[in-house]
Amino acid sequence: MNINGLNFCVIGGGIGGMAAALALRSQGAQVTVLEQAPELTEVGAGLQISANGMAVLRALGVAGKVPEAGQISGGTVLRDYRNGRVISRVPVPAAGSTYYYHRADLLDLLHKAALRSGVDIRLDAPVATVHKHPSEAEIVLESGERLRAECAIAADGGRSAIRPILNGPEIPVFSRQVAWRATIPWTQREELPCASLTMGPGRHVVTYPLRDQRLVNFVAIEERSDWQEEGWRRQGDPDDLRTRFADFGGPVGDILSKIDEVHLWALFLRPVAQIWQNGRLALLGDAAHPTLPFMAQGACLALEDAWVLTRAFQDNSGVARALATYEATRRPRARQVVGAAGANARNFHLRGPMRLAAQAALMAVGPRLARRYEWIYSYDATA
Repeated sequence: MNINGLNFCVIGGGIGGMAAALALRSQGAQVTVLEQAPELTEVGAGLQISANGMAVLRALGVAGKVPEAGQISGGTVLRDYRNGRVISRVPVPAAGSTYYYHRADLLDLLHKAALRSGVDIRLDAPVATVHKHPSEAEIVLESGERLRAECAIAADGGRSAIRPILNGPEIPVFSRQVAWRATIPWTQREELPCASLTMGPGRHVVTYPLRDQRLVNFVAIEERSDWQEEGWRRQGDPDDLRTRFADFGGPVGDILSKIDEVHLWALFLRPVAQIWQNGRLALLGDAAHPTLPFMAQGACLALEDAWVLTRAFQDNSGVARALATYEATRRPRARQVVGAAGANARNFHLRGPMRLAAQAALMAVGPRLARRYEWIYSYDATA
C-alpha cells in the first residue's frame, strides 16, 4: 500500500510515538503528533537499547554505526548485595552491543529527526477520545478541537487514556514492588563500562553509565506494600532510600552516599492488550504491552512496533488490513518479552537457600547467560 499523502495522527510524543511518526513520514505519510505536555521533557533517567532496538534506530537514521549519544556496554556484572562481590559476568550478546542512553537524549534525537522530516508536532494537545468512522478516525482533543486522519496511533504510555476505547476499563494490579530512580554525576571511568546488577533478598539495584561516563544511572527495586502511587515523577527522600538499602555495600553503597535527588514509583501490572486495533485506531508501545523493567525492553519493543507498523502498511492494501497484520505480528512477541521480564522480577529477589543456589548456578553459567535471551536481542524488525 502506498501511504504517500495518507494522514496519520500519533497520540503521544514519547520514544515510541516519535519513532512511529518518523517511520511513517519516511514513507511519505502526512503525520501529526499530539503530545499532552506543554514541552518535551523527561525526568533524568537512563534506558538500555539492545541490538533489536538499535536496528530500528539505525534504520530510522538517528543512530550511526557507533551512536554519539549512546554509551556502549561491555556486558553486565552480577553482584551480591553485601559487599558488591562479583558473582558472574554476562558478556555482550552475540547479536550486538547494548547502548545506554539518557532518555532525554534519545527523545531529542527522535524529535529533531521528526521535525527535519516534516512531521507536525503539537504540544499541549491532550486527547480526550478517538471515534472510528468508516473511512477515517476522528480525534477529539480536550479543548474540543476535532481532527480527522485515515489512521490514529495511540502511543500514550502504560496508563493510556486511549487503550480503554478498544479494551474497556481495566484495573491494574500492584506488583508489590517499588522503584527508585536517580542519576548522579560521576568521575570514575572504565575502559569498557558495564552495567551492574546487584541482587539481595527482596531487592536489587541496576547501575550503568551515561553521557560518556559523566553520569551514573541508578535504579533500585524493593518489595513493599505500604506505598502504591503509580505516577513515576514523585519526588523521593534520599535518606529514606539509603535506609532501605543500608545493607548494600560495594559500588552500590558508594553511589547511594552521593544521591541527593531521587524519584520513585510503584510498579503496576497490566496485561498485554487483548485488542490492539479496530481498523482505524491502533495501540503502540506501552499502551499495547506495558512491561516490568526487568528485561530493559520497554523502549526496544516500542521501536520494533514503530517499524513493523510502517512495514505492515507497505505490505498490505487498506488501513484495516495493515493494522490487522501489525497486531498479529506484534502480539506474540510482546507477550513473550513481557513474560520474560516478569520471570526476572522473581529471579532477582530470591531469599535464603534459593538465593545461594541461584548464585552457585550463575557462577557456572553466567558467561553463557546471554544466550538464554538471544531470541530477544537477535530479532531485527528491519530485516
